[in-house]
Amino acid sequence: MLENIPELLKSLLPKALLEQCRIHVFEKNDCLFYQGKKPVSMFYIVTGEAVLSRVSNQGETTILQRRKGGFLSEASLYADLYHCDAIATQTGTAITLPINEIKIALNDVAFSQKWIQLLSKEIMRLRTQSERLSLKDIKSKLIHLIETEGSDGVLNLQSDFKSLAAEIGVTHEALYRAIATLNSEGILKKSPISLELLKNKKSIR
Repeated sequence: MLENIPELLKSLLPKALLEQCRIHVFEKNDCLFYQGKKPVSMFYIVTGEAVLSRVSNQGETTILQRRKGGFLSEASLYADLYHCDAIATQTGTAITLPINEIKIALNDVAFSQKWIQLLSKEIMRLRTQSERLSLKDIKSKLIHLIETEGSDGVLNLQSDFKSLAAEIGVTHEALYRAIATLNSEGILKKSPISLELLKNKKSIR
């Protein structure tokens, strides 16, 4: 079993917790867990992609977290109930860890320090997401996403545009229009698998 565990987890988790890890295979559109259910396992996405999403009373979907690799829903560790759904947007595999065992393992000082570091990085990611959602202009939101989530001005698309629109808090129709406008202005290059910035953001804000 240990040969299937990512090296990052091997370096992070105590041996006793590693032995509790299990492989979970999921298909696109599978629900890893549902809002309102009691948390039992923590998910570490190895391949594929999953998002945390919540539907408003108006029927609009908001993406709270997107994972292409790493822990999903760290906040569920001490939650009584899941506060959102976890939906697979790509077929892949995850490692599941029993939540009760994680709590016990946190009594280990070395592991607890590593876990705090991991949570600190997640807080930084959430701050970046909050900054993006606070932007009023759709073009600015899209450019911010490419700059912060992409590499060298290129964002590789791991899911459909409807999911991407939900991540930046706009409708997919508005996102299509913004991409088309930026593409026609020579600011953005769209391909079936990526979005690439061709100009510095200062020239368009």
